[in-house]
Amino acid sequence: MTRRFTVAARVQSFRYAFRGLWLMLTSQHNAWLHLVATIAAVVAGVALGLDRSEWCWIVVACLAVWTAEALNTAFEFLCDVAAPDFHPLARNAKDVAAGAVLLAALGSLVIAAIILGPHLWHALR
Repeated sequence: MTRRFTVAARVQSFRYAFRGLWLMLTSQHNAWLHLVATIAAVVAGVALGLDRSEWCWIVVACLAVWTAEALNTAFEFLCDVAAPDFHPLARNAKDVAAGAVLLAALGSLVIAAIILGPHLWHALR
């Protein structure tokens, strides 16, 4: 059975999404680090005068990390429900999800170095 489309239901779904983002920010210490890194990237980009295509890469890099962190957080919550007591498979699943965040963060650092590095080098010379 499908429900009809309503504006009120769409507005409510956005509330749930923002609640989820807030929950991630308030419960995950690594999200604070991602927030600081995102702010630093934006400040550096503005200060260095990035062009439109460079901004696209910075935005994609930041969103990749935020998406990975959000999925990791959701996955951790689900693992905690499925296996409230220690279980090695739940630990493994959490570790793999955390590894995905690490990969996204490292990739973002590489993108930042490629985009911001030459600008910083030129500004320092």
